[in-house]
Amino acid sequence: MADPNSSAPKRASAEFPSSGVHHVRVPLTENFTVLANNLLQRTGSAVTVGVAAYILSVPEGTPITIAALCKHFSEGEIRIARALRELEDEGWLERRLERTASGRVSTRTFAYSTPDSGLTLELTAQPQGGTRPAGAPAADAPEPPTTVAAAEATEVRPAAEDSPPITAPRAPAPDPRAFDFLGRLHHHDHRLRFSEAETTILARGVTEWLARDVSLNEIETALTGDLPRHLTHRPARIIAHRLATLLPPPETHGPPRPGPLPWQDCGGCDRPFRAKEPGSCRDCREQAFPQLSAAA
Repeated sequence: MADPNSSAPKRASAEFPSSGVHHVRVPLTENFTVLANNLLQRTGSAVTVGVAAYILSVPEGTPITIAALCKHFSEGEIRIARALRELEDEGWLERRLERTASGRVSTRTFAYSTPDSGLTLELTAQPQGGTRPAGAPAADAPEPPTTVAAAEATEVRPAAEDSPPITAPRAPAPDPRAFDFLGRLHHHDHRLRFSEAETTILARGVTEWLARDVSLNEIETALTGDLPRHLTHRPARIIAHRLATLLPPPETHGPPRPGPLPWQDCGGCDRPFRAKEPGSCRDCREQAFPQLSAAA
């Protein structure tokens, strides 16, 4: 007879179905990566999911060219290239051309933990101390982490009893005109259609333009002018980049303009005229000093 207290696996029951997957989860404290379920459960090519998971798990600076990925995977160049294109189209991956200090053009690749994190990065990466090349991120722009082991290992200590509670500042609500503007942008270019999440993120950038007294017509001209002929399937990224890099500076007001001179009453003809101090009008001065009028 089997021991009822035995630790052997139980047979299938109503609470423990026999079909389907059974997870045996072990808490991991190091050498792991957190991935989004909408990536891992993505329908379509398993190669695309595998390439995305590998890219998000490797350390910063790891080469992820087609040749480097072909050395790691058994698939050929065609399948790897197709997987990279699908990840770019869906917003998981972005490759930008940058000009180095030596003048050479190199490719910088960004891997995003969620597709919308790239839009948020564009809007928060404001250029500091000058302009940057088109398509190039700011030097101090934060990059979304590919692993969270270090973040989860950070100890959080409670605040002192006499210190006030710390609350994160609440971001201002986007201007309702921004949502309406983004929803009508596809009338200018049919490719400029955004998802609900993309619209919410882009509306923050449009709101900042509106706060600086930029008209909607001016914003539309700045965002839609000279768009690439071959626009990617996710045009929200280039719109977010333009919202961040083309944002006009706040209007600065110079010294106040001097007002008009005060009115004075002419001592000769009692006619009013403008001058800093009381005296005579021009006609009375010319009659009193005809030589000055002739010289003029």
